[in-house]
Amino acid sequence: MKTNYPIVILILLTFFVISFLTNILGALNPSVSLSFGLSETMAGFLPFTFFIAYGIMSIPSGFMLEKYGEKKLMLFAFLLAFLGSVLFMVKPTFPIFLITLFTIGTGMAILQVVINPLLRVAGGEENYAFTSVLAQLTFGAASFISPKVYSVMVTGIEEQGNAELPAMLKNVISPGMAWTSMYWIFALASLVMIFVIVVYHFPKVELKSEEKVGSREAYLSLFSNRTVILYFLGIFAYVGVEQGISYWMSKFLQIYHQFDFETSGAEAVGNFWGYMTLGGLLGLVLLRLIDSKIVLRFFTVMAMICLAFALFGDAKISFYSFQLCGIFLSVMYPVILSLALNSVTEHHGSFAGILMTGIMGGAVVQVLIGIISDFSSLKVGMLLNFIALLFVLSISFWAKPIIKNKTVALKKKDH
Repeated sequence: MKTNYPIVILILLTFFVISFLTNILGALNPSVSLSFGLSETMAGFLPFTFFIAYGIMSIPSGFMLEKYGEKKLMLFAFLLAFLGSVLFMVKPTFPIFLITLFTIGTGMAILQVVINPLLRVAGGEENYAFTSVLAQLTFGAASFISPKVYSVMVTGIEEQGNAELPAMLKNVISPGMAWTSMYWIFALASLVMIFVIVVYHFPKVELKSEEKVGSREAYLSLFSNRTVILYFLGIFAYVGVEQGISYWMSKFLQIYHQFDFETSGAEAVGNFWGYMTLGGLLGLVLLRLIDSKIVLRFFTVMAMICLAFALFGDAKISFYSFQLCGIFLSVMYPVILSLALNSVTEHHGSFAGILMTGIMGGAVVQVLIGIISDFSSLKVGMLLNFIALLFVLSISFWAKPIIKNKTVALKKKDH
């Protein structure tokens, strides 16, 4: 299919907003823990509440997509994010915060199910590894910006006494909880996306029969396929380690190296996602030259080396090594996703729903890290990330895609 650029642009914009709302949790972790007096296990329940929505909603969202279409479902998803954000700002308590995280997570889960198969069709199957990394690059750019906005908002409120904030905003921020101001920004971003989708003209994109969600029988067929289960575990492991690093790094730097979590910690989280953007740019080039399995293998090994330095190095080495992990995590999600969808000949829509369910790895791994941390230490808890990375590394050896990523030959052929 010819590339449908308007759809691709809308998908990239959606990825940006998903990331802006999703990946702030790492920067917020120390502030939320302090405000609500949370143990490490309870802190682990924050991303659990958010990402478990993917486990619950991804497959049902596929059926909703078949019935209501892309536009209505995207509007519903952003409406959920808007209402969840406003609910917490009206009543900023810990139970309501958990409800808000689940509500926003549900919206983001729906969006992922809508836009991932659509990107494969709109951008072209042979370009899917490339367009997926482009989406990841956009995702990383938003995640880079989000913690920096948080740092500016919090330091502005606390150090300048709210002087630069509108009077209405001053009245709705609870004392000592300046971090909650981010949820007004989330509400505004969701509202803007609702407006964009309402006025946006959706070109008609016909999904092939294998791209559609499929029947109950299709899911049963896929669940009995060993390759499908392995790729599900691949997404589970990747998101687990992505959040296992980004969510805990600010608190790790605070505990072990006494970095200020509202400034230096937030900077580290933001730069992690910024480096993920740079890694995405590098990945775009490499995926045009080298087989995606080789790229995945190299990046995973380098991620493990950086994580080892982050956990066991001194303050300066730890601070920068955590951030550099972002470069080497950057291509994992899009490459795993493209390898997965290009490894089956049918039921891609159903398969995408199963893969998006794997995002709940971001929920499960964080609770496990929290529990281990309470019984031992955060450093020991974060060693769990190496297990997840080893599984991602294994994909680069056993993956056998039917359609390989399109590469460009560097040498001219002799005539």
